[in-house]
Amino acid sequence: MNKKVNTMLFILGATVFNILVALICFVLLTVLYARFIMEGIPESGRSWGFALIFISSVAISFLVYRVALKFLLTKIQIEKYFDPIFARKNIRRN
Repeated sequence: MNKKVNTMLFILGATVFNILVALICFVLLTVLYARFIMEGIPESGRSWGFALIFISSVAISFLVYRVALKFLLTKIQIEKYFDPIFARKNIRRN
């Protein structure tokens, strides 16, 4: 495989990883909310909890993604396996 294919597969894998982490966080936070917190909240205020759960799961998945990416980048050499997504064009000015 060449560098461009490696880059595209990495982007695809990272996206799937981020979505899976967000879904797992959403389900986990929803279960915790329904089991422990929702009973003490009036019915009119329960919908705000789910909005907060959604935002929290996206934020947590972003943080987990960043930590996993930093760990991965310390283990591999980017220049050796991946092609830059946005290549610089060499423009010479005279």
